[in-house]
Amino acid sequence: QVQLVESGGGLVQAGGSLRLSCAASGNIVSINAMGWYRQAAGKQRELVANITTGGSTDYADSVKGRFTISRDSAKNTWYLQMNSLKPEDTAVYYCSLDLWVSPATSWGQGTQVTVSS
Repeated sequence: QVQLVESGGGLVQAGGSLRLSCAASGNIVSINAMGWYRQAAGKQRELVANITTGGSTDYADSVKGRFTISRDSAKNTWYLQMNSLKPEDTAVYYCSLDLWVSPATSWGQGTQVTVSS
């Protein structure tokens, strides 16, 4: 079993910054990738950013140049630094973990990010 605990969400004005953290615990074996997704009200969950154990990153076009994903492998923790936030970034943000040994993605509980205009 893998447990993911997120922190760092909140309310911020447009143009501001937030940093999300996700700490993983449990049976963490052979990590493939760590990521962040978001789901706005009435919309489907979408990928925000992804980072592999090799350090390769992938970002949604809407956040490129504004968001940065990073990781601390020793702590099994990864982060999402969000700068120049826009009202359209408002959503519940979920961290994700993919292991080579399991076909299922593990998810965090979600943290609300609200950007006011």
